[in-house]
Amino acid sequence: MSAPTGGGTAELTKWEYSTAVLLPHATKQILDTWGADGWELVQVIPNHPGTDGDRIVAYLKRPKFE
Repeated sequence: MSAPTGGGTAELTKWEYSTAVLLPHATKQILDTWGADGWELVQVIPNHPGTDGDRIVAYLKRPKFE
């Protein structure tokens, strides 16, 4: 979020979010692919409930353009 400058109003950035399961042997490749599509990594949760014990869930965001 950016602050207003010069007495004007600032537009707030709208975001879209996604999750991706990261495989331990291909983590970099998976994240590079998402990054090339404009996604930014926000957080990584290892051993996320509901996944196999060796899987990692990545939370990603990118600006939403309407």
